[in-house]
Amino acid sequence: MKPRSRRLVLLALALAPASCSSLLPSGGAPPKLYTLTPVADFPPGGGRVRWQLLVDVPVSPAALDSERLALSRSPTTVDYFADAAWTDRAPLMVQSLIVQSFENSGRVTAIGRESMALRADYILQPELRFFQAEYGSAGAPKAHVRLSAKLVKLPERTIAAQKSFDAAADATENQVPAIVDAFNAAFHQATRELVDWSLAAAR
Repeated sequence: MKPRSRRLVLLALALAPASCSSLLPSGGAPPKLYTLTPVADFPPGGGRVRWQLLVDVPVSPAALDSERLALSRSPTTVDYFADAAWTDRAPLMVQSLIVQSFENSGRVTAIGRESMALRADYILQPELRFFQAEYGSAGAPKAHVRLSAKLVKLPERTIAAQKSFDAAADATENQVPAIVDAFNAAFHQATRELVDWSLAAAR
């Protein structure tokens, strides 16, 4: 082999490990995981319904269909908190929390996820329109949650009712745990209204 060719081969071999190593994980700490809680403090005395309900996975914008915690500093921008994530994609987490909230109300005969393909009287089709921390001019943000929902009658698949539920809660400080607490408060307010409305609208 000619000396020049040998030098080129040795150079290629020397560069190969460096090129491959760029595809490996950087070794940084994994993000800290957060979740919300279902609504559990429903007022007593609500009437129990005799029909069964399925809850669909909420439709959402692509920016919210993620495990990452979204934040917004203007009406036209979406960003994410570093080193923090939900325990699941936001729509799937919200679906599970809505199902658990209905269960905790103790007012519905049977409830499940739409993906289980069970027979039911109604399907609740939510839409997650806002699920983000919103920053103003300074200080801690507010958590903004907006759920829009359609109640679909089966087997006709006609829309029996539809409504939007909007809630916001101020974080006590500009730290992720406090911001997650604000998400929890806003989610509870919107979901409590969603459950009460669904149980009344289907009657």
